[in-house]
Amino acid sequence: MQHVEMESMTEQAYRCWLQYETILNKQEEAHYWSYVQTISLQKETLIGQAIKRELNLAVESMFGKTSTWQEDAQLVLTTVADKARLRKHGINQEEIAELNEEGYIIKEKDNQLIVVGASEKGLLYGVFHLLRLISQKQSLTDLTIQDAPQNQIRMLNQWDNIDGSIERGYSGQSIFYSNGTVTTDEKRLTDYARLLASVGINAISINNVNVWKEETHLISERYLTDVQRLEEIFQSYGVTVYLSINFASPIELGHLDTADPLDAGVQQWWKEKVAEIYSYMPRFGGFVVKADSEHRPGPFTYERDHADGANLLADALSPYNGMVIWRCFVYNCMQDWRDRKTDRARAAYDHFVPLDGRFRDNVVLQIKNGPMDFQVREPVSPLFGALQQTNQLLEFQITQEYLGQQKDLCYLVPMWKEVLQFDTKVQGEGSTVQSIVNGSLYQAKISGIAAVANSGDEQSWTGHTLAQANLFGYGRLTWNADLTAEEILHEWIVLTFGHEEKLKRVLSEMLLASWSIYENYTTPLGIGWMVNPNHHYGVNVDGYEYSRWGTYHFADREGLGVDRTRESGTAFVDQYAKENADRFNALDQCPDDLLLFFHHVPYTHRLKNGKTVIQHYYDSHFEGVTDVEWLISEWQSLKSLIDPYRYKNVAERLQLQLSNAREWRDQVNTYFLRKSGIPDADGRKMYE
Repeated sequence: MQHVEMESMTEQAYRCWLQYETILNKQEEAHYWSYVQTISLQKETLIGQAIKRELNLAVESMFGKTSTWQEDAQLVLTTVADKARLRKHGINQEEIAELNEEGYIIKEKDNQLIVVGASEKGLLYGVFHLLRLISQKQSLTDLTIQDAPQNQIRMLNQWDNIDGSIERGYSGQSIFYSNGTVTTDEKRLTDYARLLASVGINAISINNVNVWKEETHLISERYLTDVQRLEEIFQSYGVTVYLSINFASPIELGHLDTADPLDAGVQQWWKEKVAEIYSYMPRFGGFVVKADSEHRPGPFTYERDHADGANLLADALSPYNGMVIWRCFVYNCMQDWRDRKTDRARAAYDHFVPLDGRFRDNVVLQIKNGPMDFQVREPVSPLFGALQQTNQLLEFQITQEYLGQQKDLCYLVPMWKEVLQFDTKVQGEGSTVQSIVNGSLYQAKISGIAAVANSGDEQSWTGHTLAQANLFGYGRLTWNADLTAEEILHEWIVLTFGHEEKLKRVLSEMLLASWSIYENYTTPLGIGWMVNPNHHYGVNVDGYEYSRWGTYHFADREGLGVDRTRESGTAFVDQYAKENADRFNALDQCPDDLLLFFHHVPYTHRLKNGKTVIQHYYDSHFEGVTDVEWLISEWQSLKSLIDPYRYKNVAERLQLQLSNAREWRDQVNTYFLRKSGIPDADGRKMYE
């Protein structure tokens, strides 16, 4: 009995935003039931079967009864190929012409509802939209919705390993692998595919970009049958599967003596290997590649460049319409940071801009949102805008590697919005990052957004229940970048926790404040890092795995920050278009939240709010702790409105966050007091 009760308590955490809560209001129930009592679906393909399963599950959960599936129905589900039904329901060709292949129309007239997909995937997304409307208690009367994704690729990168571990995973073990085998838990995989499809995610790479010895074999006969089984599950929800590969696979698997991309034997090996993969999975998406970075093999070994390496794979994949996603996270991790002309931030631009225009049409470069590595605050990567003849994906990180690791609360959608809205100025005003990654600025053949996922086998999928907002928010934002962080959050709260007004207000306030709270008690003003080596959680002011080559903050007796100006620093600023370069380069124009990223300044330098840098550091770290205490108090006020499992899950992590914030405050403030010799103006005790 106790086991059954615990399963019931944890089921809400497991269902995430697909709660499909029972509709208790009789008037609302009658309104929605009138549309779903009978349903018509033309074809039961793999995706059609998924649609039918989802509607059956949702209807039974919300109404406690089942729909009848019949030809003549109140809810009609079809695609644009069904011309007769479109005419019957008043769907005109002008409406259809405005849709891309994943778009859909939802229209209500005379108490009959039709969902039309431009394709089966579009129909699937339309059905999930309809279920969101019902779950949010929105009227369906006289409804007309025409929707389509703004970004072509909306992808997750799973950093899962075959042994079951997840690199930078903070939510348990892998849902894909266990002890060297591919999982047989098809229910969990199906539920994950449902979650992704419900927010419009259409692609996934299912293994770590750091492909080591055993993971190399995922493209071999040893694993391909099992990978095919996973691929079919995700394909049934419109999610295309990719694999990360080891660039040295011809050596590791093919027993060649080289992986030189210009070697004829290597080229032939990859052609044969790709043919083998597609014989198992005809709809396979292609490869994700990390090369020549952090000790991974790549074309530099053979004095070739990254266009040579990517094009090798692109040529092998091209006959199958496969794609190469080539990561731009390339830098020399062993370089000496003490040389102040050496700058890791420059690396991606310096490597890839000279290659612009040399990549095949089925190569897409995947570029991290900032020039460093997913810090709490850094500028947008200057590669966005500089690459004008190359397909590109923007890379976010949902998993909170440097942002609290799903112990600390940090809602990331506001950060991602800032990145997408950043104006690169490369084609004048309006040359935003979003216009680049949606393909419109340079008319890219392939474009979109990818993100490192935060999901594992813990009951809530994300460890911290409130971290589900980042997975949901990523999907909704990549579908429609015009949605605000507030709109996305409101959707997630209602779908996940319900309609109670106090709950909506308090959760919104907590999550919308969380990014700035985390920034305050860690590394404000754009300096970054200061984390413990290797695992990257908690404070270590001079820490980080490559700190033997010097610190990242360059703090000395006089001041701190990295000089990236053109006059005296690394000249990183000049990788941006001139208007942005001049703004970042000028001390009086540089935004304060990025000040220490671009400038080494005295501790007494005054910010635009009138505070000195050192006083801002003291104040922000004290405020950060106070704000986490506020988060705890706010969460406690919701105890009667949250189920016990999810309440306890978040309450425990907020206590961990408070301990972390206090440690950051004590170590950072003490460090800079000793370094600067300048006391806190308010005379506060620097540590407890």
